[in-house]
Amino acid sequence: MTKTYYTEDHEWLRVEGDIATVGITDYAQEQLGDLVFVELPETGRKVAKGDVAVVVESVKAASDVYAPLDGEIIDANATLSSDPALVNSAATGDGWLWKMKIANAGQLEGLMDEAGYKAHIG
Repeated sequence: MTKTYYTEDHEWLRVEGDIATVGITDYAQEQLGDLVFVELPETGRKVAKGDVAVVVESVKAASDVYAPLDGEIIDANATLSSDPALVNSAATGDGWLWKMKIANAGQLEGLMDEAGYKAHIG
């Protein structure tokens, strides 16, 4: 079963078992504008909740993308190295940033569902 969660920092997580696919929300990519560069994380890197995992740069600004949970990076979306604008056109689909093995599933309890996130962004 797959379930989607959202953070206050505008990341989404699609969780299946103990693997989370992480990206930024449509709201976040709209605020950033056209992405021109994505600095992807290294596979095997361990991250703690709140660590900077990815840096994205747009025509407007550079922005940090935070690890929503403790875990280990198991994959990064290499397509974004040559096509960072994919995040703009498919933020919650093919524009995902990284996949991680979740170290502490209890941290999911602090995240929002879609209705909660929509209320958060107003």
